Parts: sequence; structure tokens; C-alpha cells
Amino acid sequence: MTKILVVDDESDLEILIKQKFRKKIRENSYEFVFAINGVHALEQLEQHKDVDVVLSDINMPEMDGLTLLSRLNEKHGLIKSVIVSAYGDMDNIRIAMNRGAFDFITKPVDFNDLELTIEKTIKHVDFIKKTLQAIKENNILKMYVDETVLNFMDTREFESSIMANETIEASVVFIDICGFTSISENETPDTVVQLLNSYFDVMVKEIIEQDGFIDKFIGDAIMAVFRGDHHLDRAIDACLSIRTEVGNLPSFSENVTFKPSVTIGINSGELVSGNIGSASIKRFDYTVIGDVVNTAQRLESVAKPGQIIISASSYEMVKDSFKCVKVGEVKLKNKAHPLVIYEVME
Repeated sequence: MTKILVVDDESDLEILIKQKFRKKIRENSYEFVFAINGVHALEQLEQHKDVDVVLSDINMPEMDGLTLLSRLNEKHGLIKSVIVSAYGDMDNIRIAMNRGAFDFITKPVDFNDLELTIEKTIKHVDFIKKTLQAIKENNILKMYVDETVLNFMDTREFESSIMANETIEASVVFIDICGFTSISENETPDTVVQLLNSYFDVMVKEIIEQDGFIDKFIGDAIMAVFRGDHHLDRAIDACLSIRTEVGNLPSFSENVTFKPSVTIGINSGELVSGNIGSASIKRFDYTVIGDVVNTAQRLESVAKPGQIIISASSYEMVKDSFKCVKVGEVKLKNKAHPLVIYEVME
């Protein structure tokens, strides 16, 4: 429903408006608010902040329509105004347009013309609102997405590649903050979110430093993926840095004595990469799935605070580059046989 403010000191116009647009009013397409001059109009706008269109006469007591146009531009920039006046000379039209009027209609009013003008004005207001919303969403997107990605999203290549599914070789990392659940249960929501975000900032910095990317945030955990040359080595380097940096973090405040540490699981191998989600609600995540992912999560689940746990197959790939200690066999969920695991020390 569009709310329209009619500003005119002639009471007959209010009666005519209600008669001529009774169908639109009955269908809840239009709602009209009335004012007798510019001062009264500004008061009405304070009470009806959802007005989209103003129809205003020029010659009125206390505050005329041209002065009202100037005031609207100062305080109500999104509202579009149509001047409805008997003073249809070119000087008045030019002054009105220079002060921001969207259109000009002369009296006596042709109500068919007025209805077409209102519809045109409403479409223009809707266009402005949608444009502003798109700008707002784009600015929010820029907070979270690299500029290179945004530029890529403007290309046709993006449209085809976003639906591309493939098998890749990569390393998957799960990082969980130990004991954070107790914080979330005992602190205020603002404290919980601020604390968690500060930890995530530290982790994300180290992941990006090693050319990894964040697949998703899962509660107080991060899932990250490393692709390309030496992806397992880079994943381990990132996790070693994360363990050190998180361990060096101070307590959040005098009231929160929580000392953060992490448990980390890393696994490497063949993954399915694709745009996965629900078409019915138009929600997709470009992510990776497969046994490698599941195993990485389960390796994290058996890690102790401060431990970086990898599988035996990953150990064979990095044993010449990193000092690792054999932990032994563990039984992981949905695995038929125990798995030999190693802890990365340095």
C-alpha cells in the first residue's frame, strides 16, 4: 500500500480525492493523509513516516507549496512531490522543478491524468528504494568478500562457474575453541559474540595468510579448505600459527577469565566441490563434501586442547617437513576400522 499526503487549503479537494480514488482506497492500494498547508504537512510527516508521495498546492497560508518543497528536500529526501496548482505558468513550474518536484499538474484537476501521474511517481519511488537496498546489500557484501571476487561476480563467467561441480584434491581443517560453550551459557550475548568474533579474526588472518579460505563458521568452530600446490603443508602451517596466536590471547576482560585454546583436525585427499543447498528456498553454499571432510571433523573431535591431529596418510606426506608424534589408534564414528593418528608438534 502506498501512503500519499495531499496538501491543499481547499477542503473540496479532499472530498474529490476520496471519491475519485475510492476503489484504490477500498482495495488498500492507496491511503491518503491530508494537510491544509506546508506547516501542517510537515507535522503529518512526523506522524506518518511511511509517506511516499506528496501532492501539494502552491498558494497556501502559513507555508506555501514551493517552500514545502525545499523543506522536503532537506528532511525527507526519498519522498517525491507532485505540484497540483492553478498557477501553471512557466515560472512556477521551473521553480517547482528546481526545488525537486517530480511532476506538475494544473487545476482544474484531470483525475485520469492525476492517477497516471501518481502511478508513475510511485514506480519512481519504488525504483529508488530498490536501488538504495541494492547499494546497501552491496556495501554489506563488500565487508565480507574480497574485491577480486566482487569483480568476478559481475562477469558471465561467474554465472556459469557458480553451478560448476568438480572433484578436487585439497586439505580440510576443522578448528574448535575449547570450552567456549560455558562462556556462551554464562555471559551476555554481546560478550559472547564479541569474544567469539575476536578469536575468529585471529584464526582467519592466519588461514588467509596461507592462501586458505573459510568454508563456513559452525558455532564456535571454523571449517577451512586449502587448495593448490602444497595444500597440506600450508594447512598445517596455518594451524601451527593459529595455535600459537590463540594461546597468546589474553583474557577478554576482568570479568571473563576464559583462556582460549583450540583443538584441530586436518585431513587431505579427494573432495567433491559444488554449489549445495535447496533450490526451493534459493539458498546454496559453495562447499566441499566427502569422506575427507567427515574424517577431518572427527579427527578434531578426538584432539585434546592444543593438539593438531592428522591421519597416518597425511603424516606420510608431511613427515619430512614437520615434527609429528604418533598418538596411536582411535575409533572414529562411522569408520569400520580404527585409524592411526599423529599429532603435529612443530
